[in-house]
Amino acid sequence: MWTLLSRKTHQRRFAVATKSGHAGDVLTKEAKLEARRTTPRHQNRRDRMSNPFEPLSAAEIQEAVAIFRQAHSDERAVFCSSGLEEPAKTEVKAGRAADRVVRFLGTDSESDGGFEVLVNLSKKQVDRLDRLPNEAQAPYGYLDLGVAIQLTKNHPEWLAAVKARGIPCDTDEDLKHIQIDPWPAGGYPVVELPKGHRAVRCIAFVREDATDNGYARPIHGLICHVDVTDQQVVLVEDSGVIPMPPHSGRFDSAHQQSTRTDLKDLEIVQPEGPSFEVDGYRVKWQGYEFSVSMHPVHGLVLHQLSLQDRPLLYRAALSEMIVPYGDSDNMHSWKHVLDASEYNMGMLVNSLKLGCDCLGEIFYFDVHQVTWEGKVKSVENAICMHEEDYGIQWKHYDSESQTSEVRRSRRLVISSIFTIGNYDYGFYWYLYLDGTIQMEIKLTGIVGVSAVTAESHNPSQSPLIAEGLASPVHQHVFCFRLDWDLDGGANSLYESQIEVLPVSDSNPDGTQFQSVSRHLTGETSAKRNIAPEQSRHWKVVNPTSLNGLGNPVSYKLLPAGSPSLLAADNSAVARRGAFGKHHIWATPYTEGEFSAAGAHTVMHDGGGLPEYTKNDRDIAECDLVMWHTVALTHVPRPEDWPVMPVEYTGFHLIPVGFFDRNPTLDLPSKCHS
Repeated sequence: MWTLLSRKTHQRRFAVATKSGHAGDVLTKEAKLEARRTTPRHQNRRDRMSNPFEPLSAAEIQEAVAIFRQAHSDERAVFCSSGLEEPAKTEVKAGRAADRVVRFLGTDSESDGGFEVLVNLSKKQVDRLDRLPNEAQAPYGYLDLGVAIQLTKNHPEWLAAVKARGIPCDTDEDLKHIQIDPWPAGGYPVVELPKGHRAVRCIAFVREDATDNGYARPIHGLICHVDVTDQQVVLVEDSGVIPMPPHSGRFDSAHQQSTRTDLKDLEIVQPEGPSFEVDGYRVKWQGYEFSVSMHPVHGLVLHQLSLQDRPLLYRAALSEMIVPYGDSDNMHSWKHVLDASEYNMGMLVNSLKLGCDCLGEIFYFDVHQVTWEGKVKSVENAICMHEEDYGIQWKHYDSESQTSEVRRSRRLVISSIFTIGNYDYGFYWYLYLDGTIQMEIKLTGIVGVSAVTAESHNPSQSPLIAEGLASPVHQHVFCFRLDWDLDGGANSLYESQIEVLPVSDSNPDGTQFQSVSRHLTGETSAKRNIAPEQSRHWKVVNPTSLNGLGNPVSYKLLPAGSPSLLAADNSAVARRGAFGKHHIWATPYTEGEFSAAGAHTVMHDGGGLPEYTKNDRDIAECDLVMWHTVALTHVPRPEDWPVMPVEYTGFHLIPVGFFDRNPTLDLPSKCHS
């Protein structure tokens, strides 16, 4: 699970998939267009330096590592993450050139929380090297997890507990069949752990072979607590033996009794090529213009998104996420991993496969990252971009003239997929022709599991999904940071909802209702939650930019039906994931305020948005940042096993008075009658 990838660097490229479910062959006619599609305008134009958010190249990472090593000679220094230090917003908006700066996080021989270093490539120097405190440490890296796995498999008490369950563990070959999942121990460190030490809890599963689904056979009741700082096991917790479930959880095609034969091939082709233009990591499509990048924590990021040369969002990305478990079983009650920051979600991005993860005429972006030992990991096809038909954009049949006008909708899709342990998360930005922007999260992978007996099973907290196998009720809570720049000016935040009017002389039938809005002027008043029964939503308004009707332009955030974080307010989970208690937060832009749970969360008791908003700063007509929390509560079902069909959540950003009329009237007509 924690295998360190090493891939050969490739340039980004177009590819065409034509058959559903296959890495499809490129059509001959498409191959003829390949030369046109891969002209130099599609290559990485780092020489232009026009994009301040251009992701790091492999050469830049190598150079930054060398500069760091020269300034910091600690032989035990290892890297957890790398990324571009984004230039200050004021500098970018002023049009001033910025230095290329690389941010590394890692650990070394010091017993504190690790280091955070800024390496200035433009000046060939280390600008800053900070030590992190024990209370807020560097993220877990591949080496941390690898060490924890090895310490667990070598510990005699743990081995004895495994053997007592009848599981072979005497040889290296035996141990290859035991899968170890290290989980962060922050929030609930055991008393045996010295204060301030970074730690993980290792749980185990048994595989038949390398291709088996290990989650089908959990070694229940056994947890190995590993002190990562001192590199030793501090406690082996054994709460008793529960037999492993009897059945396999294999889901690969080779182990299915049969496959469908009546699903016909689906071809998606664009004979003239796609409608977008790509220059490095900068994209233009149907009036939109933006840059893409891959952040080590926030994952897929959109920068400087504009529409028809009008700024919309300076930066849009996930800020943090938390996955708390609601089961009282001691194998799960402590679980609440901050997947983005504790594990560096962006460092776990998938290399996407043509015809499988993406279908159609695809443009791929590669990304480059640092390995724990300071080498370069190049992930091919880390970001996928393509166009999709999306049904009807608008239609009307005129009964008088007996004519019909209809236009097809289309959207641009920018996506990446991340695997964090047993779960896989797809993040999809959709840009629509009418100015709508959508974020959709696709959750799949394998649910967390417990081995159970009739006596030990608690179905209300952990429904049965297979014989002898249950899966705890849990949540997935995501917080997105939306740095607004609507029409390039100061923005304000309004809350709008529907209110029912009381029965009166003017409303005798009690059927009237109205839309009302109120201005949210401070950080405290902007801590809000959804109310679907009132159609509550929020609008970002530029009061100085007026449309043709004389009203301020705006965009509304339309939330999905979403729960809030369910953990009790005084719990460690709620302290560390406090952003999940409200669906909306708002702050004035402040350099350094990027992380909903705090900049460094390993072993941290909680921070981020509660700290940012404690002074109730004014947010009226400011450089507005909106934080939006979306969540789902997952009650597992048998259909989620052995691999989970995709579940969806997300939100929409919709123009309200940004245009003077329907902006898609000029779409070409192919269906006029």
